[in-house]
Amino acid sequence: MAERMSARRLKLVFILSVLAASSLAMLAWTQVWVQAEVGLPDAGTQVLEIDGAIAAPALTALALSGFALAAALTIAGRLIRIVLGALEVLLGFSVFLAAFLAVRDPADASAAAVTAATGIAGHESIQLSVLGTVITPWPFVAMGAAIVMVGVGVAIIVTSGRWPGPTRKYQAVRFEQVASPHGAQPLATPTEPAASDSVGDWDDLSRGDDPTVR
Repeated sequence: MAERMSARRLKLVFILSVLAASSLAMLAWTQVWVQAEVGLPDAGTQVLEIDGAIAAPALTALALSGFALAAALTIAGRLIRIVLGALEVLLGFSVFLAAFLAVRDPADASAAAVTAATGIAGHESIQLSVLGTVITPWPFVAMGAAIVMVGVGVAIIVTSGRWPGPTRKYQAVRFEQVASPHGAQPLATPTEPAASDSVGDWDDLSRGDDPTVR
């Protein structure tokens, strides 16, 4: 019993870890990542605040995929858990890459906002118009969430055999009495419920008979 409770606790910890890392990535996506000082065509300047939705637009889809993966883990068997663990590792690498690219080239990550504010387009023109950038801690928070996702994914793969299997609580089974060959008390054996003959019921209705009355 103690071993089974430990396995259930292990499963719960990993599922909550997947949810926490995905939530952290989603939170980072909503925050300001870059403050960019942009030169305007009339020789003035403007400071733009670039949030994660502009700097790393793919992050929201990756975080939502993490939520869906956590839900799938609650009912997955051992083989599927291994597959989901590998997918969590892939999601972590993708989140890290999206945040890393924004940090490596903040001017390029600000391109959509710069174009909307100034009308300037093209990679080289935008690079020249961005006079300076300040990177906030939020892309690094997203990178930290990505590292957690990779670690949890690897841990899921390694420990998948120790998790409890999916429940069979809602399996459709009924019992019927079967006579014992030695004259003892009748035994109850599980049988699958018989499927209704829908074609035969339709024919009965066509003849004016009620198939629910036997």
